[in-house]
Amino acid sequence: MRLSMSVPSTPSPADASPRRHELTDRVVALIGGGSGIGLRVAHQAAAAGAKVVLGGRTPEKLAAAAREVGEAATWQTVDVTDPRSVASFFGARDRVDHVFTTAASYRVGPMLKLDDADAASPFTSKFWGQYHVAKYAAPLLPPDGSVVLMSGAAGARPPAPAPAYAACNAAIEGLGRGLAVELAPVRVNVISPGTVDGNLWAQRPAQERDAGFTQYRNDTLLHRLATEDEIAHGVLFLFTNGYMTGSTIYPDGGYTLR
Repeated sequence: MRLSMSVPSTPSPADASPRRHELTDRVVALIGGGSGIGLRVAHQAAAAGAKVVLGGRTPEKLAAAAREVGEAATWQTVDVTDPRSVASFFGARDRVDHVFTTAASYRVGPMLKLDDADAASPFTSKFWGQYHVAKYAAPLLPPDGSVVLMSGAAGARPPAPAPAYAACNAAIEGLGRGLAVELAPVRVNVISPGTVDGNLWAQRPAQERDAGFTQYRNDTLLHRLATEDEIAHGVLFLFTNGYMTGSTIYPDGGYTLR
């Protein structure tokens, strides 16, 4: 019996040239980077050598955040609910290597209690906001660039009656997969955290916050909350791992497994 042996093909020049997946001298756009998880990503990206552009609606908050991050940070106002504002934000740039957005404002609650406008608010702000960020960032992204979308563990395991919010988070995961196909080789991934002890929950009434934290600790495998730095670390992983695309990661302490 004669066995045929295949000879490996010679890599193309594009395959042979290693792509850069570190953050040194890369430009990272962080919409919602003036506070919370976005600001922690800014600190970690700047520490890794990146230049960060902070976006958000409040100039005072952005200016303070940029001072906190240091010389690596600049800022520009942007409203993700206004596609023209998003287009203007990216139109002012000649280069963006990685994009992450946490900016969103919405109402959450039961279908039978929310009016239609409030029920639609997660889609208006969180889903379509990220859609337009990806759309207007895409022409600036290099082949080894990336987009990280922000979902939430409620899309996989709704913690309470809030079906529109749960559906929005699930839709963002689908958006990530669809964009990964369309924008390849640019990578698109989704981070889907659970409850985080940070800026978002700090704005809620103490009684609501304490009850939510207690319930979440009971519902997870690790029996604790995430920190904003832990979520930010996951975002940097998705920026820098050159073989991750179309995926959703759940830094949720095992919440979605229970």
